[in-house]
Amino acid sequence: MNFPVVRMRRLRRTEALRSLVRETRLHPGALIYPLFITPGEGIRKPISSMPGVFNLSVDEALKEASACAALGIGGLLLFGLPSEKDEQATGAWADDGIVQTALRALKKDRSLDSLVLMSDVCVCEYTSHGHCGVVKRDGDRFEVDNDPSIALLAKTALSQARAGADIVAPSDMLDGRVAAIREALDHNGHDQTPILSYASKFSSAFYGPFREAADSAPQFGDRRSYQMDGANLREAMREIELDLAEGADMLLMKPAMPYLDVLHEARQRFEVPTGAYQVSGEYSMLHAAFERGWLEPERAMMESLLSIRRAGADFIVTYFAKEAARILG
Repeated sequence: MNFPVVRMRRLRRTEALRSLVRETRLHPGALIYPLFITPGEGIRKPISSMPGVFNLSVDEALKEASACAALGIGGLLLFGLPSEKDEQATGAWADDGIVQTALRALKKDRSLDSLVLMSDVCVCEYTSHGHCGVVKRDGDRFEVDNDPSIALLAKTALSQARAGADIVAPSDMLDGRVAAIREALDHNGHDQTPILSYASKFSSAFYGPFREAADSAPQFGDRRSYQMDGANLREAMREIELDLAEGADMLLMKPAMPYLDVLHEARQRFEVPTGAYQVSGEYSMLHAAFERGWLEPERAMMESLLSIRRAGADFIVTYFAKEAARILG
């Protein structure tokens, strides 16, 4: 039957009717808030390209975590800014590293037990050259040496698990890192620690503000030899299959909105918990429009998150987490 018997607007007349038949819902427990941890005390340094986001010392991070727990947010994703960098990324896997210190402090506060603590497993923030592993150089040419690099990633994941990470999240896109991390965890008493793999992380222009936040811009070259080509959907599915075969428990798509088709395809194919990272450039782009009055902040923010959820994300890593959670109640 068609119009006039069928009138699709009947169920849109009131908010109560719209709510009753709403197909996709957001809730605070599905939101993950990223934190950038820096050495020191009492530090709350604004990130100029990301309004409302800060580099935080551990004591200030505890305050942020408390606010997130009160809002019902599902968890935190921790990134570290070390006091020193070197070519072996020592600060990434040191027992007294900045993320490890933050994890122990967060775990000690039992009022934060509702938060899942995720730790980013990558070394770009900790290497003097800004690449995600050990670099081999030949004059002006360079290459990230895959196998020695995944050994460092496995050490980093194990160190974070020992410090209290509930989930370790490798984001480097090097071959074989999930298997190396799984082996390191399992052989050292952390067989219950899940791996959230950034299984199809694309080389993207939308990471720009993050590199200011994490001080992780490459000092030479770029990351296109290990992060994925944005043109390739089939390759993304193969990357995901390989990571699952190596022992990944969960998936994270990055970026989110420019790659909703990848997220949707993964949701259709794989029966594992799958999230998406609404990255810094997505956040900053929307804020730039908010500041100019071009978009209505609340509606645009919530619509962007709903689109990610509708495409198939079980959870969303987003810098909007606190604002969205306040709206969602």
